[in-house]
Amino acid sequence: MWSPGANVSGMLECVVNVSEGRRPEVVAAISGAAGGSLLDLHSDPDHHRSVLTLAGPEVEEAVKRVAAVTVRTIDLRHHQGAHPRLGALDVVPFVALEGTGSTPAHAMAGRDRFARWAGSELGLPCFCYGPERSLPEVRRLAFRGLEPDTGPAHPHPTAGATAVGVRPVMVAYNLWLQADDVGRARSIAAAIRGPLIRALGLDAGGRAQVSCNLLEPGVLGPAAVYDMVAELAPVERAELVGLLPRAVLDAVAPGRRAQLDLDADRTIEGRLAERGLAP
Repeated sequence: MWSPGANVSGMLECVVNVSEGRRPEVVAAISGAAGGSLLDLHSDPDHHRSVLTLAGPEVEEAVKRVAAVTVRTIDLRHHQGAHPRLGALDVVPFVALEGTGSTPAHAMAGRDRFARWAGSELGLPCFCYGPERSLPEVRRLAFRGLEPDTGPAHPHPTAGATAVGVRPVMVAYNLWLQADDVGRARSIAAAIRGPLIRALGLDAGGRAQVSCNLLEPGVLGPAAVYDMVAELAPVERAELVGLLPRAVLDAVAPGRRAQLDLDADRTIEGRLAERGLAP
């Protein structure tokens, strides 16, 4: 149960994906806007993307500050990167954290509040995902038969649009192949893609990468995904993007964690505990 003395109901996590990974000063300004709600920052110059993991009792206000700085500092017209993107503030998913008193209903309410705010205050067209539709559907259909849920009906002139979602906890995980064969990475991504995993084959700085989202990491975790890819092609290295739940780490034998780029310092629970917010 929720314990650390704060009178908080429904603490949420929000994993903000922004389309900037090459200008350290811009990433610093965006992440700095999160204040004490920032649990983790991961930047990738090849993807030209940064992933900010936020959580805590003030997370909704922190996400607004991050969004405002992002729209002010990123011009999507000059953006090129390996990762697909809809906008400067590309993806804003709200997540209920087990054991903190939060529920999917809290996450849904947070999503809807943010989408209304971003649409009216930042002029961002926001496409909502979750029960209504998936994030891949938003990426495929936005402005092509799917109208924004909030904000203007056309892209922001410099910031594009935003996908604002609600989802369970997931794990973002990248695997580099030993061979620089992007076509092979794409075929592997297609082969492993399914209800428990989304995968893309990408050219990441001239290297072949299989970029994955593990949708139910308690069922299909990093070790299993690494082995699935390794059965199809030799893997050079793995990369955890952001944080993972403690239970997912505990399911991995300690002797494999270095190979899988996992360690105890990179759990959601551990980072919350560092800030006195542990459930």
